Amino acid sequence: MPPGPSPVDLHTHTLRSDGLLEPAELVAAAASAGVRTLAVTDHDNLAAPRELRATPGAIPAGLELIPGVEINTVDDGVPASWHGELHVVGLGVDLDDDAFEAVLAAQRERRRERYERTLRQLRRAGYPIDDLAERLPPDERNALGRPTVARLLVEKGFAASVDDAFARLVGWGMPGYVPRVGIGAREAIAAIRAAGGLAVLAHTADAAEREGGIRILMMAGLRGIEVHYRRFDAETVASVGKLAARLGLVPTGGTDYHGDRETYAEAHADIWVPASDAEAVHAALEDRPPVEPQTAR
Repeated sequence: MPPGPSPVDLHTHTLRSDGLLEPAELVAAAASAGVRTLAVTDHDNLAAPRELRATPGAIPAGLELIPGVEINTVDDGVPASWHGELHVVGLGVDLDDDAFEAVLAAQRERRRERYERTLRQLRRAGYPIDDLAERLPPDERNALGRPTVARLLVEKGFAASVDDAFARLVGWGMPGYVPRVGIGAREAIAAIRAAGGLAVLAHTADAAEREGGIRILMMAGLRGIEVHYRRFDAETVASVGKLAARLGLVPTGGTDYHGDRETYAEAHADIWVPASDAEAVHAALEDRPPVEPQTAR
């Protein structure tokens, strides 16, 4: 059980990718739950922190917002990958970095292509949801993903819940699963670093078993790992925490909140991310090494 209300949440999602809350709703819910340092980490999209920063009063008093992003990367030969992909969170990235935005825009386009292939594959398997997909509002088309598809399958009656949709239809190896396309983990880490951010390996419960691959990612610029992740039990937190300490990686953590299973308050009640994680992230961002210019080959 958490020792108290977690003051930190460094992994959340909004409607600007595959979450269910508007950005302003998420930050309000987090502040009400006791969070003092929040990172919004939508998939391949920085729209939420941009909107919040640009809207007077959108960020509650006493809440610090760290701009972030989550990039789902494909296997580029790093042995730490799982089912052909790794998820990398970028914390503290520059919201005005045009080169980084170009990387994210390309990722969103690949997401759209995968989403459309998934719809076709589900249609062929006897689970057509195209009619519902056509009615999605614009805000839900920014970074389409499998959670979007899973919700449509539930609405259509083909699945009892989002978890059920993943387990039977769109999870790895299931009839509607389409392999991801996009950039590799090392390329994502380099892009995050170039945008002034801290690259963090997300939700890797068996990190100790993948130490060799993680060391390769560290050579590419990986500097953090999620230790206090909501779905980790105490033993996993201890294991990943020991690895982080041994490798000198910044510990982070969060709810990975999307909104399908419960309210933010309910998700927040299940996690403890200590204030020291936020302090370590700040220290790392302040101590960013310079990015070496690329040379022609």
